[in-house]
This record gives sequence, C-alpha cells and structure tokens, in this order.
Amino acid sequence: MGAEDHTGLVALQILGAAAGLLILGGLWTPLAGVLAAIVEVWIGLSQPGIRSSALIFATLGISLAMIGPGAWSIDARLYGRKQLLPPEL
Repeated sequence: MGAEDHTGLVALQILGAAAGLLILGGLWTPLAGVLAAIVEVWIGLSQPGIRSSALIFATLGISLAMIGPGAWSIDARLYGRKQLLPPEL
C-alpha cells in the first residue's frame, strides 16, 4: 500500500466518522446515513480484508437513512417529530 492509498483511506475514514457523528447527534440523519453507507461501500471495495464489516456498516447507514431521526434528535427539535401511522380502515 503506497502513501497515496493510505491518504485516500484516511480521508474516507474521516468522512465516515463525520457522518457517524451527524447520525449520533441526529442532525441531517437521512443525508448522513446515505453518506456513511457510500463511504463504507467504498472502503469495503477498496480494502479486500474488511469487506464484511464495511457491508454491515453500510447496511446500518442505509437503515438509519430510511428510518430517520429519533424523538430526541436535533432534527426532531428543529423540524418537528414526524411519524408514519398506518391508515385507518
């Protein structure tokens, strides 16, 4: 692994950590979840030894992007809590 590969991997990991912090705080959760998933897929495809953990983290990122922020998140405080209710029969 050359210095250029190492620099790119570190940049991806920093970007993934920033997306994780946004998810942790509940700020821009759908965007941060998609960003985390893209970064993890990229890491998983570029580093052959860590594919399984990267794919698990990518799945979690997509899941959080679809579920959205929680009740105590910054997004809920700024924009209000949104809930999906099943239709009444």
